[in-house]
Amino acid sequence: MQSPLNHSPVTVIDNAQFLTQDPQNPHAQAVAIIEGKIVALDDAARQFSHAKNIDAGGAVITPGFNDVHAHTVWFGQTLLEIDLSHASAPEDVYETISQALDVDESNGSEKADKWIISSGFNPNYLEGAELEIHKLDDAAAGRPLLIKHNSGHAYTVNTKALEIAGVDPHSPQAIEGGEIVTDSEGNATGLLDENAMRIIQDILQPEATSDLVQALERATAHYVSEGLTSVTDAGVAGGWIGHSPREIAAYQEAKLLTRMQLMPTIDVLHDLEGHTSEKTAFGIDTGLRTGFGNERLQIGPTKIFTDGSLLGTTAAMSEDYQCCSHHGYFQGDVKVMKSQALKAASLGWSLALHAIGDAAVEFAIEVITEATSRYGQPSMPHRIEHGGVVQDSQIKKIAESGIILVPQPRFIREFGDSMAAKIGEVRTNLSYPAKRLLDAGVVLPGSSDRPVANGSPLKVMEAFVLRETETGEIYGADERITAAEALYAYTAGSAFATGWAGKKGQIKPGQLADLVVLGDNPLEVEPNGISNIDIVATMVGGELVHGQF
Repeated sequence: MQSPLNHSPVTVIDNAQFLTQDPQNPHAQAVAIIEGKIVALDDAARQFSHAKNIDAGGAVITPGFNDVHAHTVWFGQTLLEIDLSHASAPEDVYETISQALDVDESNGSEKADKWIISSGFNPNYLEGAELEIHKLDDAAAGRPLLIKHNSGHAYTVNTKALEIAGVDPHSPQAIEGGEIVTDSEGNATGLLDENAMRIIQDILQPEATSDLVQALERATAHYVSEGLTSVTDAGVAGGWIGHSPREIAAYQEAKLLTRMQLMPTIDVLHDLEGHTSEKTAFGIDTGLRTGFGNERLQIGPTKIFTDGSLLGTTAAMSEDYQCCSHHGYFQGDVKVMKSQALKAASLGWSLALHAIGDAAVEFAIEVITEATSRYGQPSMPHRIEHGGVVQDSQIKKIAESGIILVPQPRFIREFGDSMAAKIGEVRTNLSYPAKRLLDAGVVLPGSSDRPVANGSPLKVMEAFVLRETETGEIYGADERITAAEALYAYTAGSAFATGWAGKKGQIKPGQLADLVVLGDNPLEVEPNGISNIDIVATMVGGELVHGQF
């Protein structure tokens, strides 16, 4: 009996330079695609009769890019909010907000109680200057104002926003795991660090599902224009990173152009009763856990925040920062965090622990190592997100325990000078590792933490290779990797990190036909030209979702 595939439509892409990312067969010239999967290469691909043939004209084609740590709703929202990413002085912030209000007023949409929301703000660009809350009050003209810092670990608000949140601007309350920052006289400056952001989120959330759908569709349309075919959203439905308890439903409703994997935050998980013969489960209602879903939309690990950020000096370090006499802090009681993580792991959840400072990295290794010792290796690897400072001894433990570390080299290009000033030269050389991971035999994935940093995969790959700061200084020269290693990270490496090894990330029979057509070969151009390569077309499951051949 003939296979049903013999009657399925066949697409053959020929006359191409396929960079397959398969070490056993690194190059190909032709690919056959049936029902969204690659079924044959080269001469075997050309044997299909009645195929739709595409002449690629010698174009370079790679597997689709895969960002294993981004924030899709948040990114989509930044495309709709007031953009402060270019503000280099406080006056730029005040003026941008005032101009946005003028536009609102001219459109007849100004309301006294309507929140003004802006994003992309980087206080380090202000070079030591600080926003003044009374000037924010003037710029907002009596309306509540929220400024989202691009780090994702802080907000700046005005007096009206504090008052709505029930905060006395002259005597703000203490916040566990965060801070309502005050001046020398005890008055709130408007800066909210870490868990203090929740006082604003409790007002503005949950957000409407329709708004989340709009943000998702806008974001994924942008993704495919950059060659992204798979993205992991690192924190949904809860914590200070989520947007609504119904956030996953928004993903189901949206018309997504990319494949998505979702990380529910640990505070979304709760005890679940079952049969008297079963122990109490810990997870999402109905018992969903890591791995549920399909090739288009899937539940990934649970996300656990252990510390803060380098830029905010809230990441937990083993020694004081270079710039100040403290070493950051954990976001909660370490015993409670560990207990929750082990409980989740015992019931089938993979773990993804946000850990930036080396003290937090050590804690994350301890938790994951114990989880693996007790419950075995999960089907989807346990992960440590970021690794802002990672000691050599910790790299060794990560390799021995089969942990995936997910660094973001684009942070170096955008914030490297500021980070280096905060942690000093010794720790800069241990920051956001790449080469040490590969040398230790650890699989390296590609990620951006978008919108914290620019998420264009080619820009991130270039940052892997160059490791240059915003002023051109080299940041951890020994961690540089080759363009070939960076491309592998963003394709096959990311597939492995997300539990899809052997199913996507390579141009190989049996794998998903997610492809990117490039205007040049990233392995042959000068390293500082990788980010300038055009994305000619993007295919997801053999279907064009961006551009043309």
